[in-house]
Amino acid sequence: MKFCSTLLALSIASSFATQADESKDLERITVSSDFRQQALMFLPASATILSETQIESRQAQHLEDVLNIGANINFASGASRGRFIQIRGIGERSQFSEPSNPSVGFLVDDFDFSGIAAVGTLFDVDQVEILRGPQATEFGASAMAGVIKIKTVEAGPEESGKLDFSLAEKNAWSLGAAYGNAITDNLFYRVALQQYKSDGFVENTYLNRDDTDNLDEFTSRLKLKYLATDWLTFDLNYQYFDIDNGYDAFSLENTRESRADEPGFDRQKTHAIGLKTEVNTELADIFVVLSQTDSDMAYSYDEDWTYVGFHPDEYSSVDSYFRERDTENLDLRILSNDNSKLFNGSTQWLFGLYAKSMDESLLRQYTYADGDFTSRYQQDNIAAYSQLDTQLSETLSLRLGLRADRFEIDYADISGFTQSNDKTLIGGKAVLDYSLDSASVYASVSRGYKAAGFNPDERVSAEKRIYQPEYNWNYEIGVKGNFINYDAFIRMAVFYMDREDTQVSDFDVQNRADGSATFIDIIGNADTGTNLGYELESGWQANENVNLHANFGWLDATFEDYVLANGTVVDKQEQAQAPNYTFNIGADIRLSEQISWTIDADGKDEYRFSDGHDEKSPSYVLVNTAMRFEVQDWSCSVWVKNVFDREYYVRGFGGFNNDPREGYATPEPYYQLGDGRQIGVSGQYIF
Repeated sequence: MKFCSTLLALSIASSFATQADESKDLERITVSSDFRQQALMFLPASATILSETQIESRQAQHLEDVLNIGANINFASGASRGRFIQIRGIGERSQFSEPSNPSVGFLVDDFDFSGIAAVGTLFDVDQVEILRGPQATEFGASAMAGVIKIKTVEAGPEESGKLDFSLAEKNAWSLGAAYGNAITDNLFYRVALQQYKSDGFVENTYLNRDDTDNLDEFTSRLKLKYLATDWLTFDLNYQYFDIDNGYDAFSLENTRESRADEPGFDRQKTHAIGLKTEVNTELADIFVVLSQTDSDMAYSYDEDWTYVGFHPDEYSSVDSYFRERDTENLDLRILSNDNSKLFNGSTQWLFGLYAKSMDESLLRQYTYADGDFTSRYQQDNIAAYSQLDTQLSETLSLRLGLRADRFEIDYADISGFTQSNDKTLIGGKAVLDYSLDSASVYASVSRGYKAAGFNPDERVSAEKRIYQPEYNWNYEIGVKGNFINYDAFIRMAVFYMDREDTQVSDFDVQNRADGSATFIDIIGNADTGTNLGYELESGWQANENVNLHANFGWLDATFEDYVLANGTVVDKQEQAQAPNYTFNIGADIRLSEQISWTIDADGKDEYRFSDGHDEKSPSYVLVNTAMRFEVQDWSCSVWVKNVFDREYYVRGFGGFNNDPREGYATPEPYYQLGDGRQIGVSGQYIF
């Protein structure tokens, strides 16, 4: 399969070369996640870039609204938002265990919010960048599976702004404003504010409320850019998020009708401030990024999903987690320029130093615990990285990257358990890239890694408390190209991942004295994991009025040799959150000078919800559409999400029974349902 795919990639590249037209412009999409900004066409990696236009056409308020566009991307909820992300089958599914050790990196501009993607709101966003495969050289341990970056609109010298609003079913509305301009000839600013609210799709029949699973998200940003001299630039970035969402998602009958007497919540308040300094000297460009984030997070759910009196013995349970996370980052990067290239000007180089300090405290209040549980997790990380880009010939280049990460992790909790862990992890990549005027082919080997960690639940046994680092070797061949007079493009990547000491999400089911079940989320290590597949993304401007696109991903992901918490030995098993196929197809059609129509469909194969049980999400297809009207600087859209009101699931559990009417006897599947059909209208004024 891999050999045939490789031949196909090379043959496509050859056909692109014969159709090159040097008078045409190359693909202009630029990726900022790489060390040097680079056109997507020539980025030697599998990547999806979602533009501001795509975000707006999807009526996307949050990152979860656009992730299905990308191939081999999945996400899990278990919260108010689908903010636990998997790339190529690798990623987390909940925040009960260890949110500070993610497999998928998540950034907003230069702020690292990996593991806490509730702040993935999408107002005044320039683009969303999704890079698949290990990105260790650039991002270290947070990007073993890949990285997602939200790039917001920058401050600039030109006056620009917008007013934005939306109204929809479920009492949903948003109101936002953004404006930027020059204060002086060398000082610019941009400010953005948005409030989004929705009652959600759950009706609580016990409390007679329809807003217990609500969304309440406030986003604000202030950016300043100061051109101090022609060689010195300062960028100040402040962002504040206030997320105050409800969480009331599960019912005994797997419907959107809840009986919870103490519905949960999913909250996050974050202050983030960063300063980026760029110094352009005669021999090198120097970047220094300082950032500090302070997040207060609160997460709670009604564990019995019902009310006192429903259970014969008046059983009632609430589980609440309160986290405070403080993070400080320093990234110092020195890049060569045209005057300092090596080997007769053929080789660009860079060198960087990175330091991160994270302090996270946890307070857990659980009905059946003897008392409040508290813990403290401290992580200090120092890294050095370097990369060489050598032009071997006019069309052939070699990229070599290397990163060494030193982790010092300290954990202590109220039970008296303390543990320290010191590890040095090594990763990097080697990429051979053959580029023509209208196409490029690359072959790469990269190694990513994920740090060791601790299972913080006080009920976890000593032998299950610690899990070891994981390594991921990724072998990849890709091709990208423009053809049909540059009106069409195709991007394809074939990959094979070999995971060592695979970190596996499991849960330990324990029975209380009254016969009810409690499940404890843990992470363990399987021996090996194998993830292989391909991504194919394409687009075609069929004529001046019709644009078509189709993205497809195929994935085969398994792990081997693991003993589950219940003692079951797993010889080989499909990895969770890893559907065999994902796709997104759609069309943008301009019906007249003022009217355009967008329609697209997201599809996924069935997949297992968790490594610890066998419940699956069925396959499904969701259709979204919008009609847009434009008059001068005004636009208005009428839109429908999930047109056919398809029922689908965003989280699922199995292996236990939560229903006293059945005596907690027969294990049942339980699902968190995704949003149903929603009709709305939105408007925008650009100035």
